Amino acid sequence: MRSALRGLDARNAEVVAKHLAAAGGLVDDEPELALQHARAARDRASRIGPVREAVGVAAYLAGDFAEAARELRAYARMSGDQSYRAVLADCERALGRPENALRLVAEAFDGQPDDEELVELQLVEAGARQDLGELPAAALILEAALGGRPTPAGLGRPGLGQLRLATAYADLLAARGEEELAMEWYGAIAAADPDDLTGVSEYFIEDDDELEDDALASDDEFDDEDDTEGEALVGADADGSSVEEPTGAPATVFDEDEDEDDVDEDALDDVADDDIEAEVAELLGEVPPPPVERDHSRLFQQATEQHPPTD
Repeated sequence: MRSALRGLDARNAEVVAKHLAAAGGLVDDEPELALQHARAARDRASRIGPVREAVGVAAYLAGDFAEAARELRAYARMSGDQSYRAVLADCERALGRPENALRLVAEAFDGQPDDEELVELQLVEAGARQDLGELPAAALILEAALGGRPTPAGLGRPGLGQLRLATAYADLLAARGEEELAMEWYGAIAAADPDDLTGVSEYFIEDDDELEDDALASDDEFDDEDDTEGEALVGADADGSSVEEPTGAPATVFDEDEDEDDVDEDALDDVADDDIEAEVAELLGEVPPPPVERDHSRLFQQATEQHPPTD
């Protein structure tokens, strides 16, 4: 880069270099801000090939695919470097032109790409076929890139390129509705990618969240059943017309339209006075309801699991 900037005056070269250094430092975490710095460098040195390259890369990572394609083509013309053919094809995909992407991929294959570029071209080719709705063709491309008839168990410990191809294949399986097989692939990729360079861990985070939500829903249903059971033992109907008696207690039900004086005196004579007083007192709410046994150990266990004690 220093060599490329020698054609500028010293003051301008220093400013351009600072913008390019800022763009390079920000491009991974803040690509939009990196793009602003790269554009500022281009405003001062638009005839410098590496400056146009910096703008193209930053624009691609920031999602401005039209500008990325324009700048990378300019860089290729100025430098003769054709290493961004897969990126240019991917820009065509992003701009809704998968046929153009396939044409660029075919041209790049004729140029005998190296192994790293070959992986990128295969990924773009499979993605373009998928954009066109040609899922079987996309699957054949990825299967061939993975060695033909690949299986999750046979993935082994491949390089990053093969891991990316395997991830694309798992995504394709999921898109085809083969969720179970796709998850097997994600599991094999995660095992071969402990640093999560492919980002497949997000699939398992979602599954854990769903399991946690299901467990919480089950706990809520269990608590509702406990509450309903307790109300059946000690509560009254919403209109106050009747109260369920504890097991073994004498059952005397008063009709809400009748007065207590209308109760059959012969029936009351057969019941001990103490039992009558206890029954009436309970009906009037003067006696606390029978205790309801509840098992709270599960709640304490759940709280401990969610919030383990700290030293």
